[in-house]
Amino acid sequence: MDAEIVPPRIRPMPAGMLGLLLLALIETTFAQGDAKRGLYLAKAGGCIGCHAEDKKNTVPFAGGRALKTPFGTFYGPNITPDPVAGIGRWTEADFIRAMRHGKRPNGANYFPAFPYPSFTRIADTDLRDLWAYLRTLPPSNRANQEHDLRFPFGWRFLVTAWKWLFFTPGPFEADLKLSQTVNRGAYLVQALGHCSECHTPRNFLGGPKRDRFLAGGKGPDGKGVPNLTPTKLKKLSDAELKDFLVSGTTPDGDVPAEAMGEVIRNTTSQLTPEDLAALMAYLRSLAPLANEPR
Repeated sequence: MDAEIVPPRIRPMPAGMLGLLLLALIETTFAQGDAKRGLYLAKAGGCIGCHAEDKKNTVPFAGGRALKTPFGTFYGPNITPDPVAGIGRWTEADFIRAMRHGKRPNGANYFPAFPYPSFTRIADTDLRDLWAYLRTLPPSNRANQEHDLRFPFGWRFLVTAWKWLFFTPGPFEADLKLSQTVNRGAYLVQALGHCSECHTPRNFLGGPKRDRFLAGGKGPDGKGVPNLTPTKLKKLSDAELKDFLVSGTTPDGDVPAEAMGEVIRNTTSQLTPEDLAALMAYLRSLAPLANEPR
């Protein structure tokens, strides 16, 4: 007589393990970025200012904008989802690696004309939302233009030494001694808005002078940029500063230089009232620094 076949006993899953699996499922579900919010973040980050040519009927985010610097001319790349000319073959991890660590998908360094020293501070959730938005853009097959750099600044491996000297990767950390509003403003200025890339003076290697944060001087193109600390801004009331960042007009009727005018048009005028107030509160909280010699 054959032995009775007894089916294996299925043991119930421990409650703790079940909870971990449910948590993992929830995290996977909500890890998808919010493209609508990503659009707002792209405006706050001024992305179009480097990734669209400065001419009529340009294709947004298709690249081609020239940035003249003491090291040569850099050209903004195509960041549309085109699989050949753009970043259509990238993964979200590739995008985060570029923004957080300044690395290309093949592991080579990006030149710091791409402001990853600031973008590294962007929160993971915001990076996912930005990525989700970029994936919604119409693909453009506009080919990228090679940078035109002076010798030896075109050697990417030299950027490794530059990073060691001047680059600290990692997301923004709030200062618990400051209010939530001021911390939000700090995040907008230091991370998304990357204001210091133009408004912090640099040494002969292109490294920021950290003790002169936002003190103005010469921008990447050699043109003068203003001091953003209270040394300069104390001349403006909150209402006047807000009006300048929204309309681009000073109290005496002047208008800013072309580069700042574009920042106002594409970025600061697009911020929510809460974010604009936070940005102003942060700039007001900075220690005043003397104007940088030009």
